[in-house]
Amino acid sequence: MRIVFAGTPAPAVPVLRGLIESDHELVAVVTRPPARKGRGRILSPSPVGQVAAEAGLEVIEASNFKDEEIRHRLRDLAADLGVVVAYGALIPAEVLEMPTHGWINLHFSDLPQYRGAAPVQWAILHGDTRTASSVFQLETGLDSGPVFSRLLVDIGHETAGELLERMATLGVDQVLEVVNGIEDGSALAVPQDEGHDLIHARRLCVQDGFIDFSSSALEVDRRIRALSPHPGAWTVLPDGKRLKLGAVKLSDEEGLEAGIVEVKKRSVRVGCALGSVELGEVAPAGKGWMEASAWARGARLDPLTRLGRLDESGEDS
Repeated sequence: MRIVFAGTPAPAVPVLRGLIESDHELVAVVTRPPARKGRGRILSPSPVGQVAAEAGLEVIEASNFKDEEIRHRLRDLAADLGVVVAYGALIPAEVLEMPTHGWINLHFSDLPQYRGAAPVQWAILHGDTRTASSVFQLETGLDSGPVFSRLLVDIGHETAGELLERMATLGVDQVLEVVNGIEDGSALAVPQDEGHDLIHARRLCVQDGFIDFSSSALEVDRRIRALSPHPGAWTVLPDGKRLKLGAVKLSDEEGLEAGIVEVKKRSVRVGCALGSVELGEVAPAGKGWMEASAWARGARLDPLTRLGRLDESGEDS
């Protein structure tokens, strides 16, 4: 089949590569325009755009599908099917109807649960031990179309980035199986079961990453893993400066109040409302990542230093 692909970040790349290597004809790739990245704020193409260009494919850079020229180009492609993985914008009804078989989407949740932009992050936040990737038919509603395929995935003690990378790789064969089924007529899409309360997986922001250690060690661990690597977890030092937090280890040791830091030669432990956590890598303001023990030695923390206290306005002081 003639296929047009839409995607932007790194998790969309495995499926793109799978389609490139398949027997189908990839006629164009739609991706969001280059963005500024890194400390130098260098304008860089999206991971999908870079791979597509290296493969010699036509790359259509678009923030959305409102531009009439882009719509005309997509119509002229005469695609049989559109495939979407984390493109980053809604596809309007007019564009959804352009390919003969419409568009399918690989979504990293067990639909209808966790519809939205951050399904993997919310699954970790809620302490789920299992999720799924779903391939479904796109329609104008948010992730509401009938599902062709679901692939169950166990959630280990991993960050959102690690889980998303694993699911993106597993999703390649899943997507190709659905594409082949659509071509030969064997694919069957089943309407989603909406008979229970659903959690909307909104995009997480920087403020969601604030850790004040007033919850249990288990909940602190989940939040840090869910926010890693983006937008990132962080806390505040007594002087109000931010400290970025990498993955932590749950500790069996008790006896520390929430937020109080205990520094030993090879470890840094922080008390929680229930239990404590051992810090892994941290990044002080304006500096790179380092082991927490190295940071603590350089910071020369006072005894009973407390992390995670905001001023009354709710801002880090």
